[in-house]
Amino acid sequence: MSTARFTAEQFRQLNEHRILILDGAMGTMIQSYRLEEADYRGDEFKDWPSDLKGNNDLLVLTQPQIILDIHRQYLAAGADIIETNSFNATPIAMADYEMSHLSARINFEAAKLARQACDEFTARDPHKPRLVAGILGPTNRTASISPDVNDPGFRNVSFDELVEAYTESTKALIDGGSDLIMIETIFDTLNAKAAAFAVLQVFDEIGYKLPVMISGTITDASGRTLSGQTTEAFYHSLAHIEPVSFGLNCALGPDLLRPYVEIMASIAECATSVHPNAGLPNEFGEYDLGPTDMAAEIRDWANAGFINIVGGCCGTTPEHIKALATIVDGLPPRQPKPASHSFYLAGLEAFSLEW
Repeated sequence: MSTARFTAEQFRQLNEHRILILDGAMGTMIQSYRLEEADYRGDEFKDWPSDLKGNNDLLVLTQPQIILDIHRQYLAAGADIIETNSFNATPIAMADYEMSHLSARINFEAAKLARQACDEFTARDPHKPRLVAGILGPTNRTASISPDVNDPGFRNVSFDELVEAYTESTKALIDGGSDLIMIETIFDTLNAKAAAFAVLQVFDEIGYKLPVMISGTITDASGRTLSGQTTEAFYHSLAHIEPVSFGLNCALGPDLLRPYVEIMASIAECATSVHPNAGLPNEFGEYDLGPTDMAAEIRDWANAGFINIVGGCCGTTPEHIKALATIVDGLPPRQPKPASHSFYLAGLEAFSLEW
Protein backbone atom coordinates (compact mmCIF):
# COMPACT_ATOMS: atom_id res chain seq x y z
CA MET A 1 0.00 0.00 0.00
CA SER A 2 1.23 3.49 -0.79
CA THR A 3 1.75 5.92 2.06
CA ALA A 4 0.78 9.56 2.45
CA ARG A 5 3.49 12.19 2.68
CA PHE A 6 1.70 13.57 5.74
CA THR A 7 -0.62 11.72 8.12
CA ALA A 8 -3.39 12.63 10.55
CA GLU A 9 -1.16 11.55 13.44
CA GLN A 10 1.63 13.86 12.31
CA PHE A 11 -0.87 16.68 12.07
CA ARG A 12 -2.10 16.04 15.61
CA GLN A 13 1.48 16.03 16.88
CA LEU A 14 2.14 19.41 15.28
CA ASN A 15 -1.03 20.84 16.78
CA GLU A 16 -0.35 19.39 20.20
CA HIS A 17 2.22 22.00 21.17
CA ARG A 18 1.14 25.21 19.49
CA ILE A 19 -1.64 26.99 17.66
CA LEU A 20 -1.11 26.56 13.92
CA ILE A 21 -1.47 29.48 11.54
CA LEU A 22 -3.55 29.28 8.38
CA ASP A 23 -3.05 31.80 5.60
CA GLY A 24 -5.38 34.67 4.72
CA ALA A 25 -7.56 35.74 1.81
CA MET A 26 -6.44 34.93 -1.71
CA GLY A 27 -9.11 37.05 -3.44
CA THR A 28 -8.26 40.15 -1.40
CA MET A 29 -4.62 39.85 -2.38
CA ILE A 30 -5.41 39.26 -6.05
CA GLN A 31 -7.50 42.45 -6.06
CA SER A 32 -4.46 44.40 -4.92
CA TYR A 33 -2.75 43.59 -8.24
CA ARG A 34 -5.57 45.36 -10.14
CA LEU A 35 -5.63 42.81 -12.93
CA GLU A 36 -7.62 43.45 -16.09
CA GLU A 37 -9.30 41.12 -18.57
CA ALA A 38 -6.10 40.67 -20.59
CA ASP A 39 -4.19 39.65 -17.46
CA TYR A 40 -6.70 36.90 -16.70
CA ARG A 41 -6.62 35.66 -20.28
CA GLY A 42 -2.87 35.55 -20.78
CA ASP A 43 -1.65 34.23 -24.12
CA GLU A 44 -3.35 30.84 -23.92
CA PHE A 45 -6.87 32.18 -23.49
CA LYS A 46 -6.66 35.50 -25.33
CA ASP A 47 -9.42 34.43 -27.74
CA TRP A 48 -11.69 32.75 -25.17
CA PRO A 49 -15.38 33.38 -26.06
CA SER A 50 -16.50 34.48 -22.57
CA ASP A 51 -15.21 37.08 -20.10
CA LEU A 52 -12.57 35.71 -17.75
CA LYS A 53 -11.92 38.62 -15.39
CA GLY A 54 -12.77 37.44 -11.88
CA ASN A 55 -11.84 33.82 -12.56
CA ASN A 56 -9.19 33.87 -9.86
CA ASP A 57 -8.49 30.14 -10.05
CA LEU A 58 -7.47 30.48 -13.71
CA LEU A 59 -4.56 32.66 -12.60
CA VAL A 60 -2.59 29.55 -11.63
CA LEU A 61 -2.30 29.03 -15.40
CA THR A 62 -2.11 32.59 -16.71
CA GLN A 63 -0.38 34.44 -13.84
CA PRO A 64 1.35 31.73 -11.77
CA GLN A 65 4.03 34.10 -10.50
CA ILE A 66 1.39 36.28 -8.84
CA ILE A 67 -0.17 33.30 -7.04
CA LEU A 68 3.26 32.06 -5.99
CA ASP A 69 4.14 35.53 -4.70
CA ILE A 70 0.94 35.66 -2.62
CA HIS A 71 1.70 32.26 -1.10
CA ARG A 72 5.20 33.41 -0.23
CA GLN A 73 3.89 36.57 1.43
CA TYR A 74 1.65 34.53 3.70
CA LEU A 75 4.45 32.12 4.53
CA ALA A 76 6.76 35.01 5.37
CA ALA A 77 4.03 36.35 7.65
CA GLY A 78 4.08 33.10 9.64
CA ALA A 79 1.53 30.80 8.02
CA ASP A 80 1.99 27.07 8.67
CA ILE A 81 -0.74 26.02 6.24
CA ILE A 82 -1.18 27.41 2.72
CA GLU A 83 -4.49 26.97 0.90
CA THR A 84 -4.39 26.17 -2.79
CA ASN A 85 -5.92 28.72 -5.15
CA SER A 86 -8.67 26.29 -6.16
CA PHE A 87 -11.75 27.50 -4.26
CA ASN A 88 -13.90 27.65 -7.41
CA ALA A 89 -11.98 25.12 -9.47
CA THR A 90 -14.49 22.25 -9.50
CA PRO A 91 -15.97 21.40 -12.92
CA ILE A 92 -19.34 22.65 -11.65
CA ALA A 93 -18.11 26.13 -10.69
CA MET A 94 -15.81 26.44 -13.71
CA ALA A 95 -18.81 25.91 -16.00
CA ASP A 96 -19.59 29.63 -15.52
CA TYR A 97 -16.55 30.33 -17.67
CA GLU A 98 -17.05 27.36 -20.03
CA MET A 99 -13.92 25.83 -18.52
CA SER A 100 -15.15 22.66 -16.80
CA HIS A 101 -12.67 20.62 -18.86
CA LEU A 102 -9.79 22.60 -17.31
CA SER A 103 -10.75 21.80 -13.72
CA ALA A 104 -8.26 18.98 -13.12
CA ARG A 105 -5.43 20.97 -14.65
CA ILE A 106 -6.20 24.06 -12.55
CA ASN A 107 -6.39 22.06 -9.31
CA PHE A 108 -3.13 20.29 -10.13
CA GLU A 109 -1.28 23.53 -10.90
CA ALA A 110 -2.75 25.24 -7.84
CA ALA A 111 -1.37 22.49 -5.62
CA LYS A 112 2.00 22.57 -7.40
CA LEU A 113 2.41 26.30 -6.79
CA ALA A 114 1.50 26.01 -3.11
CA ARG A 115 3.82 23.01 -2.81
CA GLN A 116 6.71 24.98 -4.32
CA ALA A 117 6.23 27.86 -1.90
CA CYS A 118 5.87 25.61 1.15
CA ASP A 119 8.91 23.55 0.24
CA GLU A 120 11.00 26.72 -0.11
CA PHE A 121 10.12 27.86 3.41
CA THR A 122 10.37 24.40 4.96
CA ALA A 123 13.90 24.09 3.54
CA ARG A 124 14.86 27.30 5.34
CA ASP A 125 13.54 26.00 8.66
CA PRO A 126 13.02 22.20 8.65
CA HIS A 127 11.77 22.32 12.25
CA LYS A 128 8.72 24.24 11.05
CA PRO A 129 7.17 22.27 8.19
CA ARG A 130 4.82 24.25 5.95
CA LEU A 131 1.78 22.35 4.71
CA VAL A 132 -0.37 22.54 1.58
CA ALA A 133 -4.13 22.34 2.10
CA GLY A 134 -5.87 21.32 -1.12
CA ILE A 135 -9.05 23.40 -1.17
CA LEU A 136 -12.48 22.09 -2.15
CA GLY A 137 -14.91 25.00 -2.17
CA PRO A 138 -18.69 24.75 -1.85
CA THR A 139 -19.42 25.22 -5.59
CA ASN A 140 -22.00 27.75 -6.76
CA ARG A 141 -24.93 25.34 -6.44
CA THR A 142 -26.80 23.81 -3.52
CA ALA A 143 -27.97 20.23 -3.34
CA SER A 144 -30.53 20.81 -0.60
CA ILE A 145 -32.01 24.20 -1.49
CA SER A 146 -33.99 25.24 -4.55
CA PRO A 147 -32.67 28.29 -6.44
CA ASP A 148 -36.27 28.98 -7.51
CA VAL A 149 -38.55 30.32 -4.76
CA ASN A 150 -41.55 29.34 -6.86
CA ASP A 151 -40.44 25.71 -7.10
CA PRO A 152 -39.08 24.54 -3.74
CA GLY A 153 -38.58 20.99 -4.98
CA PHE A 154 -36.27 22.00 -7.83
CA ARG A 155 -32.53 21.34 -7.61
CA ASN A 156 -29.90 22.55 -10.05
CA VAL A 157 -27.34 19.92 -9.01
CA SER A 158 -27.52 16.34 -7.78
CA PHE A 159 -25.49 14.55 -5.13
CA ASP A 160 -23.94 12.30 -7.77
CA GLU A 161 -22.93 15.28 -9.91
CA LEU A 162 -21.23 16.86 -6.91
CA VAL A 163 -19.42 13.62 -6.07
CA GLU A 164 -18.14 13.36 -9.64
CA ALA A 165 -16.89 16.95 -9.62
CA TYR A 166 -15.24 16.70 -6.21
CA THR A 167 -13.59 13.40 -7.15
CA GLU A 168 -11.87 14.99 -10.13
CA SER A 169 -10.67 17.96 -8.08
CA THR A 170 -9.47 15.83 -5.17
CA LYS A 171 -7.37 13.57 -7.36
CA ALA A 172 -5.71 16.57 -9.00
CA LEU A 173 -5.04 18.30 -5.68
CA ILE A 174 -3.36 15.17 -4.34
CA ASP A 175 -1.35 14.63 -7.53
CA GLY A 176 -0.17 18.24 -7.31
CA GLY A 177 1.32 17.69 -3.86
CA SER A 178 -1.30 18.56 -1.21
CA ASP A 179 -0.61 17.45 2.36
CA LEU A 180 -4.19 17.97 3.51
CA ILE A 181 -7.63 18.27 1.99
CA MET A 182 -9.82 21.10 3.28
CA ILE A 183 -13.55 21.16 2.54
CA GLU A 184 -14.31 24.79 3.32
CA THR A 185 -16.86 27.61 3.37
CA ILE A 186 -19.64 25.05 3.63
CA PHE A 187 -23.09 26.60 3.49
CA ASP A 188 -24.96 23.46 2.42
CA THR A 189 -24.18 20.32 4.41
CA LEU A 190 -25.36 18.04 1.61
CA ASN A 191 -22.71 19.55 -0.68
CA ALA A 192 -20.14 18.89 2.03
CA LYS A 193 -21.31 15.29 2.38
CA ALA A 194 -20.83 14.84 -1.35
CA ALA A 195 -17.32 16.29 -1.06
CA ALA A 196 -16.49 14.06 1.90
CA PHE A 197 -17.83 10.98 0.10
CA ALA A 198 -15.70 11.82 -2.94
CA VAL A 199 -12.59 12.39 -0.85
CA LEU A 200 -12.96 9.09 1.01
CA GLN A 201 -13.53 7.24 -2.26
CA VAL A 202 -10.34 8.74 -3.68
CA PHE A 203 -8.44 7.68 -0.55
CA ASP A 204 -9.69 4.12 -1.05
CA GLU A 205 -8.60 4.24 -4.67
CA ILE A 206 -5.07 5.52 -4.03
CA GLY A 207 -4.51 3.34 -0.99
CA TYR A 208 -3.76 6.00 1.62
CA LYS A 209 -5.45 8.87 3.45
CA LEU A 210 -4.56 12.51 3.84
CA PRO A 211 -5.76 14.48 6.86
CA VAL A 212 -9.10 16.18 6.15
CA MET A 213 -10.09 19.60 7.50
CA ILE A 214 -13.71 20.81 7.46
CA SER A 215 -14.81 24.43 7.80
CA GLY A 216 -18.39 25.67 7.60
CA THR A 217 -19.99 29.06 7.27
CA ILE A 218 -22.51 30.65 9.63
CA THR A 219 -24.21 33.01 7.21
CA ASP A 220 -25.74 35.60 9.55
CA ALA A 221 -26.86 36.42 13.07
CA SER A 222 -29.31 33.50 13.02
CA GLY A 223 -26.33 31.32 13.89
CA ARG A 224 -27.10 28.84 11.12
CA THR A 225 -25.65 27.71 7.84
CA LEU A 226 -27.51 28.67 4.67
CA SER A 227 -29.14 25.24 4.63
CA GLY A 228 -30.44 25.90 8.14
CA GLN A 229 -28.23 23.94 10.51
CA THR A 230 -26.93 25.15 13.85
CA THR A 231 -23.21 24.86 14.54
CA GLU A 232 -23.72 21.74 16.64
CA ALA A 233 -25.97 20.06 14.06
CA PHE A 234 -23.46 20.84 11.33
CA TYR A 235 -20.65 19.26 13.36
CA HIS A 236 -22.59 16.07 14.10
CA SER A 237 -23.57 15.74 10.43
CA LEU A 238 -19.95 15.38 9.34
CA ALA A 239 -17.99 14.21 12.37
CA HIS A 240 -18.23 10.59 11.19
CA ILE A 241 -15.55 11.16 8.56
CA GLU A 242 -13.08 11.79 11.40
CA PRO A 243 -11.51 15.05 10.24
CA VAL A 244 -8.36 16.31 11.94
CA SER A 245 -10.05 19.68 12.39
CA PHE A 246 -13.50 21.17 12.34
CA GLY A 247 -14.11 24.89 12.18
CA LEU A 248 -15.81 27.98 10.82
CA ASN A 249 -14.87 30.63 8.28
CA CYS A 250 -16.16 33.52 6.17
CA ALA A 251 -19.41 35.58 6.27
CA LEU A 252 -18.78 37.14 9.69
CA GLY A 253 -16.03 39.04 11.48
CA PRO A 254 -14.51 37.67 14.69
CA ASP A 255 -16.85 39.61 16.98
CA LEU A 256 -20.02 38.08 15.49
CA LEU A 257 -18.43 34.66 14.98
CA ARG A 258 -17.25 34.28 18.57
CA PRO A 259 -20.31 32.52 20.08
CA TYR A 260 -20.26 29.88 17.37
CA VAL A 261 -16.54 29.31 17.75
CA GLU A 262 -17.18 28.76 21.45
CA ILE A 263 -19.85 26.17 20.64
CA MET A 264 -17.55 24.35 18.25
CA ALA A 265 -14.76 24.35 20.83
CA SER A 266 -17.08 22.78 23.40
CA ILE A 267 -18.16 19.84 21.22
CA ALA A 268 -15.38 18.99 18.76
CA GLU A 269 -13.44 15.81 19.42
CA CYS A 270 -10.72 17.02 17.05
CA ALA A 271 -8.85 20.27 16.54
CA THR A 272 -10.86 23.44 15.94
CA SER A 273 -10.05 25.95 13.24
CA VAL A 274 -11.32 29.42 12.47
CA HIS A 275 -10.58 31.93 9.73
CA PRO A 276 -12.99 34.86 9.99
CA ASN A 277 -13.43 37.82 7.70
CA ALA A 278 -11.81 41.13 8.57
CA GLY A 279 -15.16 42.35 9.87
CA LEU A 280 -18.23 42.93 7.72
CA PRO A 281 -17.93 44.66 4.34
CA ASN A 282 -18.62 48.40 4.28
CA GLU A 283 -20.76 50.22 1.69
CA PHE A 284 -17.92 49.90 -0.82
CA GLY A 285 -17.55 46.16 -0.28
CA GLU A 286 -14.28 46.62 1.57
CA TYR A 287 -13.24 45.28 4.97
CA ASP A 288 -12.22 47.69 7.70
CA LEU A 289 -11.02 45.50 10.58
CA GLY A 290 -7.29 46.04 10.84
CA PRO A 291 -4.63 43.53 11.86
CA THR A 292 -4.23 44.85 15.42
CA ASP A 293 -7.95 44.83 16.24
CA MET A 294 -8.45 41.41 14.69
CA ALA A 295 -5.50 39.99 16.61
CA ALA A 296 -6.96 41.28 19.88
CA GLU A 297 -10.16 39.31 19.23
CA ILE A 298 -8.19 36.18 18.39
CA ARG A 299 -6.05 36.51 21.52
CA ASP A 300 -9.27 36.41 23.56
CA TRP A 301 -10.28 33.18 21.81
CA ALA A 302 -6.88 31.63 22.41
CA ASN A 303 -6.88 32.60 26.07
CA ALA A 304 -10.35 31.07 26.40
CA GLY A 305 -9.08 27.80 24.94
CA PHE A 306 -11.21 27.89 21.79
CA ILE A 307 -8.74 27.35 18.96
CA ASN A 308 -6.09 25.07 17.51
CA ILE A 309 -5.77 26.65 14.06
CA VAL A 310 -6.39 30.27 13.10
CA GLY A 311 -6.16 32.31 9.92
CA GLY A 312 -8.13 34.83 7.91
CA CYS A 313 -10.82 34.88 5.23
CA CYS A 314 -12.23 37.78 3.18
CA GLY A 315 -10.44 41.09 3.66
CA THR A 316 -7.40 39.66 5.45
CA THR A 317 -3.83 40.18 4.25
CA PRO A 318 -0.31 39.05 5.21
CA GLU A 319 -0.33 41.88 7.76
CA HIS A 320 -3.36 40.30 9.45
CA ILE A 321 -1.72 36.87 9.45
CA LYS A 322 1.50 38.25 10.89
CA ALA A 323 -0.45 39.93 13.69
CA LEU A 324 -2.32 36.68 14.43
CA ALA A 325 0.87 34.63 14.42
CA THR A 326 2.51 37.08 16.82
CA ILE A 327 -0.44 37.30 19.20
CA VAL A 328 -0.89 33.52 19.64
CA ASP A 329 2.82 32.71 19.80
CA GLY A 330 3.45 30.81 23.01
CA LEU A 331 -0.23 30.42 23.87
CA PRO A 332 -1.34 26.81 24.39
CA PRO A 333 -3.65 25.21 21.83
CA ARG A 334 -7.10 24.02 22.81
CA GLN A 335 -7.41 20.49 24.12
CA PRO A 336 -9.92 18.49 22.04
CA LYS A 337 -12.96 17.10 23.80
CA PRO A 338 -12.46 13.46 24.86
CA ALA A 339 -14.19 10.91 22.67
CA SER A 340 -17.82 10.42 23.64
CA HIS A 341 -19.93 7.28 23.38
CA SER A 342 -23.17 9.22 23.24
CA PHE A 343 -25.59 8.86 20.35
CA TYR A 344 -25.84 11.96 18.16
CA LEU A 345 -28.31 12.87 15.44
CA ALA A 346 -28.67 16.07 13.46
CA GLY A 347 -31.29 17.66 11.27
CA LEU A 348 -31.53 21.42 11.48
CA GLU A 349 -30.95 21.01 15.21
CA ALA A 350 -28.70 18.58 17.05
CA PHE A 351 -29.97 15.74 19.23
CA SER A 352 -27.92 13.68 21.66
CA LEU A 353 -28.85 10.62 23.68
CA GLU A 354 -26.72 10.20 26.77
CA TRP A 355 -26.37 6.96 28.69
